[in-house]
Amino acid sequence: MAGITGSVKMDDDTFQSLSGFIEKELGIKMPLAKRALLESRLQKRLRALGLSGFGEYTDFVFSPAGADGELIHMIDLVTTNKTDFFREPFHFEFLSNTVVPELVNSGRAGPGSPLTVWSAGCSTGEEPYTIAMTLSEFAHANLGIGFDFRISCTDISTRVLSMAHKGIYKEERIEPVPMDFRKKYVLRSKDSSKGLVRMSPALRSRLHLQRLNFMDSEFPFRSLDVIFCRNVIIYFDKKTQERLFRKFAQCMRAGGYLFIGHSETLSGLDLPFEKAATSVYRKV
Repeated sequence: MAGITGSVKMDDDTFQSLSGFIEKELGIKMPLAKRALLESRLQKRLRALGLSGFGEYTDFVFSPAGADGELIHMIDLVTTNKTDFFREPFHFEFLSNTVVPELVNSGRAGPGSPLTVWSAGCSTGEEPYTIAMTLSEFAHANLGIGFDFRISCTDISTRVLSMAHKGIYKEERIEPVPMDFRKKYVLRSKDSSKGLVRMSPALRSRLHLQRLNFMDSEFPFRSLDVIFCRNVIIYFDKKTQERLFRKFAQCMRAGGYLFIGHSETLSGLDLPFEKAATSVYRKV
C-alpha cells in the first residue's frame, strides 16, 4: 500500500457506508452536511494505516480484523471531548445543597448505603472528579452521618478513559477549581516547568472507570441515585435520545436525579422524569 500524499475526497457511496456504520455503532447522526468534516478528520487514519483512499478504508473498517480496533479511533475523530472542571457550576451546587441532603434525610444515602452516581460519557475525567470533590466536601462537612458515595464513570473511548484514570492535567485546566479545593485535592508536579497537576490518590480512588457504548442493549447499573449525562445527546436524534434516557431510567431508583446539559432538554420525549431544576430531572 502506497498510502496518501495529499487530501483525498470521499465519494457518495463511501460516505453513506461510513455514516451508516457510525450511526449504527455509535448512535451519532452524520448528515450529508458533515461529509467534509468526516473527510477531513479521517485523513489521518488513511495516513496511519497506509491506505490510498476511503474505499480501502471502508473495506478495512468492515473487515473482521479492522472493525473492533478501528472503531476506537473513529470514535475519537467524530466526537468532541469538550469538558471542564465545574462546568455548569449550578449542577454541583444543586447536587450538594438539594439532592444529597434530600437523599440523606430520606434514608436513601447514609451508613451502609453509599450514594451511587454515574458519570455517563465522562470523557477525560473533569466531570467525575468535580463530582468527587463536591461529594467529598459534603462528607467532610457532615462527618457524623456516615455519608459515603461511589462514582461509576463510563465512556466509549478507551483513550479518554485512560486519561481520566491517570488524572493528570495541564495546570490551566484547573483554573475553575476553587482554591481551597485545589489545596485539598490537587497535587502539583515536582518539576514546575512541566505545568502539570494530578488529582490526589484519594480522589482518583473514587472513580470506577469502564468502557460503555450508549448503543448497548442494556447497561450494567441498577438502583442508581444520580446520573450525569451532559452535553452528550446533541449527537443523537430524538428517537435515539428517548431510547437512551429510557435505559437510564431503568438504571435508577424512583426519586433519583438526572443531570443533562444546559442546552439540552427532555421536552417532547415520553419519559418517566419530572423537571426538578434547570436541566435537572427527577425519576418518577
